[in-house]
Amino acid sequence: MRDDIEPVRVTILDKEYMVACPPDEKEGLLSSAHMLDRRMREVRDAGRIQGADRIAVMAALNLTHELLQAQNDQRETASLVEERVRAMEKRINQVLPES
Repeated sequence: MRDDIEPVRVTILDKEYMVACPPDEKEGLLSSAHMLDRRMREVRDAGRIQGADRIAVMAALNLTHELLQAQNDQRETASLVEERVRAMEKRINQVLPES
């Protein structure tokens, strides 16, 4: 094992996993594992899906959907900001004479 990689123990749906991780990414890994554990518990507790593998797939699909939606929302926001900046530039150019 490389010197800059350390084993990190995470627990997801009552099962422990050892994951190799650089020290500077440990906090993110633990946060990700916590979120995944929480989502898998939500799917399991809803009672519609049985089996850890199916629960994991549904949790992953839900998280991926939310990520894609957030990325789409971010793109839409960026587009609106660009549109407003162009409109302000146009107004400024109409009011201020060119040098």
